[in-house]
This record gives sequence, structure tokens and C-alpha cells, in this order.
Amino acid sequence: MNILVTGSTGFLGEIVVKKLNSLNVKTLSRKRAIYNIDISKQSVEFKEKFDLVIHAAGKAHSVPKTEYEKQEFYEVNVVGSQNLLKGLAKSGIPKYFVFISSVSVYGQDFGRGIDEISPLAAEDSYGLSKIESERIVLNWCKRNNVVCTILRLPLIVGPNPPGNLGTMIKFIHKGYYFNIAGGRAKKSMVLADDVAEAILFVAEIGGIYNLTDGYHPSFAELSNHISFQLGKGKPMNMPFWVAKIASNLGDFLGNKAPLNTNKLMKITSDLIFDDTKAREVFGWNPTPVLEGFKLNSYVE
Repeated sequence: MNILVTGSTGFLGEIVVKKLNSLNVKTLSRKRAIYNIDISKQSVEFKEKFDLVIHAAGKAHSVPKTEYEKQEFYEVNVVGSQNLLKGLAKSGIPKYFVFISSVSVYGQDFGRGIDEISPLAAEDSYGLSKIESERIVLNWCKRNNVVCTILRLPLIVGPNPPGNLGTMIKFIHKGYYFNIAGGRAKKSMVLADDVAEAILFVAEIGGIYNLTDGYHPSFAELSNHISFQLGKGKPMNMPFWVAKIASNLGDFLGNKAPLNTNKLMKITSDLIFDDTKAREVFGWNPTPVLEGFKLNSYVE
């Protein structure tokens, strides 16, 4: 099988490439890839036809502060997908296409049991760009008779992660991290290794799936797990009433404040997605994050 992995130098893309290293894998990224190209800027002239395309390229892990930064999500995620599909149409239509999406498409800051038929209610730039990209990919695959798989992922966990998890690890290492209200809020997450392992199985089936570890650790459980691996004591705790005062002050100060009422609600509320469909359709049986998450090496 001839396989293309886009975003091959990204956090998940690198892990996917390593998992498939015994197969004929070609990589696409802006650097250190067989196809060195920025697909948000131009289409690709592929030298071969692919059987399976795993589209993991995209922009995430940032909160846009300007209109330009908001537009970047559209350019990278939407235009990038369009340019990829244009290149594939010229080189030969693949049999299978796997698109790495996000649970951000649901637009939920809290809730339980959010499944694949829940409304796509995102209003932020990232979530909206993923909704549009899903639509483009689904329509293209339908027109070209391609088996299409969309994986909607929550927090992706693995060694040296980017984004909020990477920040948590850094703060725990430096002794700056603390949980709020005991860190009892549970959040869906999934091991990057498990996602990479599942791709070949689900690619031939197709469909839209949430993937989680099925346990949904709390902030306290996750931070304690990280602290133990770093040889640190348990993180400190901020009582809810103190956080509430800080969040009210943050509302007054504006976007520069580290905490406001909206952020406090997110931090102290459960956000759990339902992956029953994946378990029933293709036997998704992931490792709980608290069992499988190894920091390996921490770079300060």
C-alpha cells in the first residue's frame, strides 16, 4: 500500500509515520519531508498515486488574538485541504482517505456523552475551520468514490506534547502549576499511539468517529501522574472561592488576564465525548491515558 501522511513533522503526524515505518510511507510537510510544501499556499504536484492518504496537517494549539491570526486557521485548515485534494485529483484518486479532525467542531465547553450526531456548533475560528474542512473532504470523497474516515479527537497525549498539555508539564516541572477546586473536572483525551494504531483498521471501513481513552481523567489525576514521573510533589490547589475572585478581576481586566469567568467555567466543568460508535464498529479498545502516558524525556 502506498501511503501519504500530511503534517508528518507535527505532533501526531510524526507518531503516525513511526507506526507505519514498515510500510511504503511518503511524507508531506513544510520541512523535513519527501514533499516539502506549504499546502496552505499552493497545490501539490505528486509524483505518484496513493492508496491511502492520512491528512494530519493543520493549525491548532493557539488562541487567535487578531483577525490575521483567525484567518490563518482558514488558510491552513481549509485552503490547505482544498489544495491537497486538487493535487490528489491530478495524481490519481486514492482508495482511502483519513482526515484528522477535532471534537472542537461540537463547540462545547462542558457536557457529557457528546457523540457523533451532536450538532456541529463551533463558533471559534479553529472549530469553524475544522467543520468546513470536514465538509470539503466528505463531499470530495463522495464524488470520487473514496472511502472516507473522519477522526474527531480530544486532547491528544504523548511525549513532549504541544499546547495546553505541554504548558501543564512545564509548569509542574517548575512548581508553578496548581489545580482549581481540587481539579475534579474530567476531560476526554486519547493517546497518540492508539490513534496511529487505529488508522489502518478504520481506513478501510470509513465513517465519522470520536476517539477517547474511555476513562476521561480529571485534572487532578493527570497532574498527579505527570508530577510523579517528574519526581515532583502533588500540585497545589486553589480553592474555588479564590479562583472566583480572580476570575471576576479577569473579567474587568480583559483578554490579558490569565483567568476570567469563562475560563473558570471551562476548567471546573466536565467535557466528555462518547466513543461508543468506534468501539462497536471497528473494535476501538484504547489504553487509558493514565496507564500509557510516559513523558520519556522532558526538555525544559
